[in-house]
Amino acid sequence: MVDVPFFWVDVFAERALTGNPLALVPDADALDEDLMRTITKEFNQSETTFLMAPTLPGADHRLRSFTVGGVEVLGAGHNAMGAWIWLAEAGLLAAERGEFAQQIGAEVLPVRVGRSDDGRVLVTMRQGRPRFLNATSDHAALSEALGLSTDDLTPGRPSEVVSTGAEHLLVSLRTRDAVDRAVPDTARLRALLAAAGAEGCYVYSTEAVDDPSHAYSRFFNPTVGIVEDPATGTAAGPLAVLLVRDGIVESGRAVRIEQGRAMGRSSTLEVTVDEDRVELSGSGLVVAEGVLRL
Repeated sequence: MVDVPFFWVDVFAERALTGNPLALVPDADALDEDLMRTITKEFNQSETTFLMAPTLPGADHRLRSFTVGGVEVLGAGHNAMGAWIWLAEAGLLAAERGEFAQQIGAEVLPVRVGRSDDGRVLVTMRQGRPRFLNATSDHAALSEALGLSTDDLTPGRPSEVVSTGAEHLLVSLRTRDAVDRAVPDTARLRALLAAAGAEGCYVYSTEAVDDPSHAYSRFFNPTVGIVEDPATGTAAGPLAVLLVRDGIVESGRAVRIEQGRAMGRSSTLEVTVDEDRVELSGSGLVVAEGVLRL
């Protein structure tokens, strides 16, 4: 019997049992890929991250993350954020450094780790160079796939596939109520995403309300087995890039995105975009630990 320790981290959360839960397995070098995928299915969370020794120069840690559907995640989102929160809380980061590097796939990306005035760990991660890919104005197909009417989609605004590490289709809806009413048809949405060359679908509204958020969003990803995700850093980055490009938010200003409210897992994501530099920031808490007996 082999004992494999694991930890549970609520990412993009200000208190326990909110945000996006991540299962984290440290010291995972002895686990082969098939076992990592099987462990991910056991946890049955949207993603599980495995911390490993780096294989590329300049990296402090290597991260491998898998969805419950067995797909490896190569972007820097909640999968990476939770790992650095745990490393800081476990006392495994030299406080005097503050800046580190993570290996995700074939990339080595910079990470800043600090603490807020109230002692919470704050992590800022660089995402990949923004890429604008396909666009579609077929509101009829989009509305059918999302269980909405064509009137719910923002007139004159195409839906675009944008990537800062993962390709996601960004769909603008007129109101926050429309975001909450979306009930995707899994088969239709999967086919639409495949045709667009996208992995997941991020529906959002920039409807002005009396709160500090620039956008209100939900994320659906049937292509990798995620019905809905409460906080998605790999989608928040592309959305922030889009909002800055279109002049909705000023370049260099933190874009605040709210996600997960419809799931009862309210999450806050902040992204700063300055030309091709995209940085995702957030916090979270280590809320549980245990041991797998294999």
